Amino acid sequence: MNYQEATNRLLSLVDHERVQPSLPRQKRIYDLGRMEALLEYLGNPHLGTPTIHVAGTKGKGSTAAMCDAVLHAAGYRTGFYSSPHMHTFRERIRLNTQPVGEDQFAQLVADLWQPQEWVPANTDLGPVSLFEFMTVMAFQCYQQEQVDFQTIEVGLGGRLDATNVVQPSVCVITSISLDHTAILGDTLEQIASEKAGIIKPGASVVIGPQRPAAQSVILAVCQQRQARPVIVGQDITWQAGDRDSTGQSFLIRGRLGEYQLRMPLLGAHQLENAASAVAALEVLTEQGYSIPDQAFAEGFAGVSWPCRMEVLSQSPLLVADGAHNAYSMASLLESLPKYFDYSNLVVIAGFSRDKSINDMVALLAKGNPTVIATRSRHPRSTPPPELAGLFQDQGLTQVTAADSVKDAVAQAMELAGPKDLILGTGSLFVAAEVRETLLGIVPELYPDLLPPDLRASGANV
Repeated sequence: MNYQEATNRLLSLVDHERVQPSLPRQKRIYDLGRMEALLEYLGNPHLGTPTIHVAGTKGKGSTAAMCDAVLHAAGYRTGFYSSPHMHTFRERIRLNTQPVGEDQFAQLVADLWQPQEWVPANTDLGPVSLFEFMTVMAFQCYQQEQVDFQTIEVGLGGRLDATNVVQPSVCVITSISLDHTAILGDTLEQIASEKAGIIKPGASVVIGPQRPAAQSVILAVCQQRQARPVIVGQDITWQAGDRDSTGQSFLIRGRLGEYQLRMPLLGAHQLENAASAVAALEVLTEQGYSIPDQAFAEGFAGVSWPCRMEVLSQSPLLVADGAHNAYSMASLLESLPKYFDYSNLVVIAGFSRDKSINDMVALLAKGNPTVIATRSRHPRSTPPPELAGLFQDQGLTQVTAADSVKDAVAQAMELAGPKDLILGTGSLFVAAEVRETLLGIVPELYPDLLPPDLRASGANV
């Protein structure tokens, strides 16, 4: 099996991430029974490896990437599983901070294909989903490679997420806000309860900065399960230092020491993520693992997590950010003037249909930007004319539509003045396609998963 055949196999599985907007989204899309059955069939490859398990609405990927980078800098063999991917499926399964190679990826698919077929054939649990299969791929890969640590990012929620089969050395719950409300619940308390589902009895739990409603739920679960909370902002704090378009310096005051650090990731929210990562790594230190101060410095200096306030061009200044809910959009817009000096804002905007589009449009409109409404290749993307109308309803007059992100970038480059800032945002998928356009990255394309109108038109997207 080659890599193309492997991705074709993957795309034949049930894919809840890319369900067509015309189809209803299920309240509970995962059943841990399938994961448990498949993993037991394979000999439970997910157990026995020290694990950092990271949940949250915002910042979980960045926090996980920071943990992985520091552990790698400390000389450990590391595995890092995350989702979704931007340009290639291989990004989801990282070894020593890098995506696995095509041959290794294809071999994992080949090795696991018969076992995943065994589940529906021998149980009443139904077929394994794409996300479940890839999660098992990651566990199998990390066992085969005998990694020293695996950092596992939750896909959606926590309690019923396919990753919630691990027995973590430390749990992390980053900032929680309203997102995926159709699946997780429409209050902070309900969503926090789902995220807190990753807390295991007796575990150490790093709790990122939370609103009171979410904090109280998480602490109650910690008490019920006799888990030890480490509260970011209380037990561990941070202080911002100098910053520019290349990165930011900061001081973390932890429970075990102080850390003077610098990282290329921008945004005030990344400082709280950094504090959460340090808190998790300090828990590992308490458990007897050696993580020297130099590893903290090297890991943070080299951490990579694209499409989070990522500068892709200096002239004109172009920033891509995968903000996809009102909370993250507000944080992004608050951070931009703190890190960049610019006159006017030109926004390349595209949103998935299942997001809080009206709230994000209203936030973006406050700055009276020039807007180019566009769409990603994702099947749940909102058509540009419809999106342009929402911006116009907010009173904006400089609004145009572009059929693809590539066209939107070209328009933005023509419209932006030498002192303006171009922002590509609204979803990780839009930000990723902006990145592809600017950096000349050739993405993996899945024609059968394009929105029906784009597929029918034969558009080269």
